[in-house]
Amino acid sequence: MLARLTDAGYAAGWRVVRLLPEPVARAGSAAAGALAVRRGGRGARQLRANLDVVTGGSLDDAALDALTRRAMQSYARYWQEAFRLPTLSTERILTGSAIRGREHLERARAEGRGIVLALPHSGNWDAAGVWLIAWLGGPFLTVAERLRPESLYRRFVAFRERLGMRVVPLTGGERPSSTVLREWLADGGTACLLMDRDLSGSGVPVTFFGRRTTMPGGPALVAAQTGATLLPAVCQFDGTGWQFVVHPPVPLDGPGRLRDRVSGATQQVADAFATTIAERPEDWHVLGRVWPEVGPEGRAPALPAVSAPPAEVG
Repeated sequence: MLARLTDAGYAAGWRVVRLLPEPVARAGSAAAGALAVRRGGRGARQLRANLDVVTGGSLDDAALDALTRRAMQSYARYWQEAFRLPTLSTERILTGSAIRGREHLERARAEGRGIVLALPHSGNWDAAGVWLIAWLGGPFLTVAERLRPESLYRRFVAFRERLGMRVVPLTGGERPSSTVLREWLADGGTACLLMDRDLSGSGVPVTFFGRRTTMPGGPALVAAQTGATLLPAVCQFDGTGWQFVVHPPVPLDGPGRLRDRVSGATQQVADAFATTIAERPEDWHVLGRVWPEVGPEGRAPALPAVSAPPAEVG
């Protein structure tokens, strides 16, 4: 019953929000984000704790509350835009988008290699996808987690395929998603993969904003296996438009075991994410637990003190 209601809610959102004038839809999403913070649900409280880590615990409670409110409003804006995106013209998205680091995309394309864009849950990655499809002149591939109920998963797949993306399920597809992804990249295709949350719990250990966590190693692994260029990229909002920040390529060739190269590359992606997320932390939309010790109960616990190495004697 709950699954059917969830699907019906998303379906209603897609129908109703796209019919509203844009200023009304924006005001409504901002109000909804602020209301979610006032209600203090688990997701909003976890977001607050995550932002406490991102800002290094430097904000007092009032400032952290204000940042959390802006972050929830940014998250609500993402959904508002997602519901309206099929009605927006490609030209509107192209003219409203600013690209930092475009030269890294251009260089990878000129080399004729596949491209793996590794992204966090930030800004509006669907709007970025529309820009990327126009730039590529064709689709890119993305791997989608299989949502429940199945009707909701199909709704999201249909939405993104209408935008021009090629979507393969993480599990339950006709062929393993990893096989499809490797073939796509080996043929010079482009893939966009979200990797700031390790839902499997078996990812690569990294340090992210000074704390230990794990991130999926798949993007780095598949880039190494296919010779594709691995580019960290972060989406942000920019006024009424969007900004996409593309970082320099992360090296994956060289000596050493594949496992070690993938581990090092995943850490470099985490570092790139942290650099850009810190610029606009309110656009990072992660309402789930990222660091094992940081839950929704309140402020993030202090990091353990690092002991100084013993002084040499002699």
